[in-house]
Amino acid sequence: MAEMDGIATLKEIKAYNPAIPVLIMTAFSSVGTAVEAIKSGALDYLVKPLDFDTLQQTLVQALAHTRQSESDPSVATDSRWGMIGDSPAMQALLNDITLVAPSDATVLIYGESGTGKELVAHAIHACSERRDKPLVTLNCAALNESLLESELFGHEKGAFTGADRRREGRFVEADGGTLFLDEIGDISPVMQVRLLRAIQEREVQRVGSNQTLAVDVRLIAATHRNLAEEVSAGRFRQDLYYRLNVVTIEIPPLRRRREDIPQLAQHFLKRYTERNRKTVKGFTPQAMDLLIHYPWPGNIRELENAVERAVVLLTGNYISERELPLAIAGTPLPSGGSEEGGIQPLVEVEKEVILAALEKTGGNKTEAARQLGITRKTLLAKLSR
Repeated sequence: MAEMDGIATLKEIKAYNPAIPVLIMTAFSSVGTAVEAIKSGALDYLVKPLDFDTLQQTLVQALAHTRQSESDPSVATDSRWGMIGDSPAMQALLNDITLVAPSDATVLIYGESGTGKELVAHAIHACSERRDKPLVTLNCAALNESLLESELFGHEKGAFTGADRRREGRFVEADGGTLFLDEIGDISPVMQVRLLRAIQEREVQRVGSNQTLAVDVRLIAATHRNLAEEVSAGRFRQDLYYRLNVVTIEIPPLRRRREDIPQLAQHFLKRYTERNRKTVKGFTPQAMDLLIHYPWPGNIRELENAVERAVVLLTGNYISERELPLAIAGTPLPSGGSEEGGIQPLVEVEKEVILAALEKTGGNKTEAARQLGITRKTLLAKLSR
């Protein structure tokens, strides 16, 4: 089958029934073809000549995926390494993870604070060939230069004041597995040199030792900074940037996937009602509107904190604007029609969110209303507008 003929057929199948799992097999092995196939809805991608062991394993996974989705419509979202949302931006992110995870390439994750960069790193590791080996994480911005050096590479007993015993570094702890370095853009020029050498030579040297240790790790780094701009400004080494920038993944901020907010809010609501041993039925429509239209500079972390706060303060059955932080409760809501290029009317946003919830629940209006935190009557009324 020709490359684009296969993609076209896939799109026709998905247009007829999006729930049908589709496997694409082609003689073309380019990454571009793989991306196009998966973005168009393919469950997996096989390349000729066909390996029947791989085919069998893929078919088993496809059948398991179908059965699990039929028995629990929420599984398509909630089983994806803890990532919540069905927006196009989230689908693109999940597709990127699926593509890069099987390789051993270094991955550089870009994302604003609170978008879930560590969660993406965990997902890549969980889908990689190293998933049975350690995943070791380190926030580079949380440590000064000397402590970071010791954490990364380890130290010998007596190497510095307080070093009363030998300590293995994170590189050695992650040997055979994955090392995730968060906020890599914040490390000093001296540490950039040491890290570059460790990546290039695949070996490390403890502080206070002359012995080198070979290490086998897959490196995943993350930053909220634009490293290309940091290189241009002379704050980040170009050679290290090229070593890290093999495969890049960008995590969209929450304001670019607003349709996921109701689902995320319900997820956090369930978590914190259970932790606080409370019974909360959901959000009022006004409160949900505010959550959807607030710009979320702190992204998912800020949303989680807002929902936790609301649960703690709530004395009734539904979270209203009274339980939300002032910054969120004061969010201006759009009204009336919108001009070309203006803000989408709230009614349209609500309808899109409701339709997405109905699609996710297989058309079950009661379940969709429950997940959105509104009554079934309110859901029907909003749909009829």
